Amino acid sequence: MRLEDELAALLGPIGWQTDDMAGYQCDWLKMQAHDPLGVARPKTTQQVAQVVTLANRYGVSITPQGGNTSLCAAAVPETGGQIILSLSRMNTIGDIAGDVDCVTVDAGVVLASLHDAAADQGLIFPIHLGAEGTAQIGGLIATNAGGSHALRYGMMQDLVLGLEVVLPDGQIWNGLRSVLKDNAGYQLRKLFCGAEGTLGIVTRASLRLFPMPKSRATALLVVDDMDALVNAGQFLRRDLGEFISALEFLTEAGLDLALHHLPDLKFPLESRGAAYVLIEVETTSGHVDLPDLLEKALGVAFEEGLLVDGAIAANDAQRATFWRLREEMPEGQRLEGPQIKHDISVPVACIGSFITRMAPRLDAILPGVRINPFGHLGDGNIHYNLSPPIGAAGFGDRKGELSQTIYRAVEEIGGSLAAEHGLGRSKVNHADTLRCPVERMVMRQLKHALDPAVIMNPGVIVHG
Repeated sequence: MRLEDELAALLGPIGWQTDDMAGYQCDWLKMQAHDPLGVARPKTTQQVAQVVTLANRYGVSITPQGGNTSLCAAAVPETGGQIILSLSRMNTIGDIAGDVDCVTVDAGVVLASLHDAAADQGLIFPIHLGAEGTAQIGGLIATNAGGSHALRYGMMQDLVLGLEVVLPDGQIWNGLRSVLKDNAGYQLRKLFCGAEGTLGIVTRASLRLFPMPKSRATALLVVDDMDALVNAGQFLRRDLGEFISALEFLTEAGLDLALHHLPDLKFPLESRGAAYVLIEVETTSGHVDLPDLLEKALGVAFEEGLLVDGAIAANDAQRATFWRLREEMPEGQRLEGPQIKHDISVPVACIGSFITRMAPRLDAILPGVRINPFGHLGDGNIHYNLSPPIGAAGFGDRKGELSQTIYRAVEEIGGSLAAEHGLGRSKVNHADTLRCPVERMVMRQLKHALDPAVIMNPGVIVHG
């Protein structure tokens, strides 16, 4: 019997798909597209384990896939003839334990669905990102996603209490626990956070939830240069501290693109500037006047010359308007045409100087290249995206040199070439070149210790 026949018998016509695979085989940025052997869509952890066991028997590799919103081509095969294993049918949300503020969910649960389920119980799951309507919990764990509220709540690995994982040999590790402190040896749950499906397939997770805020205040602010951007962020972090749930930034270049390509998008302030800060503060206490607290902090910032304009959202509609400016940064650039995305992080104090000094270096490589930096002012994560010069169809043969120059500059100042999207397939060579050889060796050793047959997502994170 062929592998395809065994998978069809195991999973049935809904669970084993060999036609209409376009939505599975190509990544979101259309960097890779290969014809898989088929798409396995198991319904249970036991079925996942059986698929992995069969793949081992036939020597066929597997690419686990969540919502397929990866920006580094990690969720699609590197060659044809592999199995795509979609977790989309494993989408059960367990009972939410309000007394301990946690929940156990299947890996295929869509982030927005978890938000809704938590809200029904007066709780929140604090990961927020643009793809939350399609991104799945398993993929968020596999990439160790961050998002706009990581400054307060941490990355995905900080929200995972326990995991259930199918290992590369088909064994099931049940590490589902609902306690914050578990020091009984190596922190295995964190090993799989950010592993991008190379060490096993996350099938279920126990996740931390938090009380829903009782009060929130949001402000959009204007600064006149990159130094002021960093200084304003530092002031706000020190003055508002634990109340800050999000501290984001965008620049004039990205705002221009978004306003040009999205006619219904409106800029709500009188003044424009070099950059913009979006700050949101929250509290679960009913005894704190957050709007007053934020207003007083901004008053001092204006007095010290850190800000040139700004406003506090008067209602939820205005808050949504402020947030949409930040959230439409990727869409505005996408509609402009070809782009190169870079998900990097630098020390927070270096954000302004990095943005300022990189522009002439990149212009020397490709005159007229347009830079759109935006992202997370609170933690140094910059989405440093490029568009070709006006009138150019693309980047010519300069694409690799542009990216390598950016990544090298990031690593030289103690940053990271992969902040929250992972390495995937697209950044492996850059990591091999720029990261410590010992670090890369340890990653390869971990990979081969757990997956000696290289069944799980080959070509992602490490070669071979």
